Amino acid sequence: MTHTLGDVLELTARALRDLDEEMRPDHARALAKARELLSVIQQRSPSAVALAAYQQEPVSEETYARVRDILARLQTGMPFAYATGFAAFRHLELAVDQRVLIPRPETELLVDHVLRLRAGTLGGVVADIGTGSGAIALALAQEGHFARVIATDVSADALTVARHNAERLASQLHTPVEFRLGSDLEPVSELTLSVLVSNPPYIAPDEAAALPAAVRDWEPSLALYAEQGGMARYRALLEGAPAVLEEGGWVVLELDSTRAEHTAHLAAQLGLYTAISVHNDLTGRPRILLAQRRSSDQNAP
Repeated sequence: MTHTLGDVLELTARALRDLDEEMRPDHARALAKARELLSVIQQRSPSAVALAAYQQEPVSEETYARVRDILARLQTGMPFAYATGFAAFRHLELAVDQRVLIPRPETELLVDHVLRLRAGTLGGVVADIGTGSGAIALALAQEGHFARVIATDVSADALTVARHNAERLASQLHTPVEFRLGSDLEPVSELTLSVLVSNPPYIAPDEAAALPAAVRDWEPSLALYAEQGGMARYRALLEGAPAVLEEGGWVVLELDSTRAEHTAHLAAQLGLYTAISVHNDLTGRPRILLAQRRSSDQNAP
């Protein structure tokens, strides 16, 4: 039986509405998500999918089988990015699976802040600590003008995914990305960094039950949870960063909005930084911490 793309989109949209209560009353939203799913499979833009559907383009049996396979995965509760195997991040399409955290839109703001801090400056070394899929490091390698981009992770599995993404996207990168295995700042201990950027684990283990099932049951715990009430990785990075930052270098961290004030207070309390500031995400929640390493001629208060 020959299926048209329009038929497959409608079938997919109905299935997505059945799976998602919030999407159920909104067919237009479900249809947009269906176009996104087909765009991943067919490797073309959602607008190109929509045009092909309007033209009643036939769909191969292989594509139809792939759609059904993805819908079956979604029926198990698997997040959309894992079911399709891809997640968009800024100008990149990243391969993702359960070895890595799914990149979030708010994490794109980390890249914005790093690029702003380095605007008009060529060279320097940036390190993405806890790179996961490689999202931050690869975006900086694509959009920035650094001499070196370093990506680290404590998970060898995550680094395998990140390296795969770097290989897939190599033609889009201005700077090659170097990958290093290890915890916190150990992999960059011999470097002098211009910027240290990280989206570290920040959920306390006893908060797991309150997480959405799509996060708690599917995403890697190593990338989600931190001891000391969710503050362990923040503390390790803020305490250790001055030893690897150049004078005037920057720490740029994604924050848990409920711990933003605590994290900023910790940065100030250490006496190692100046120009400490917290910036909101697009929903108005505190999301990004900036802290500049004090120069040797600056005295802590």
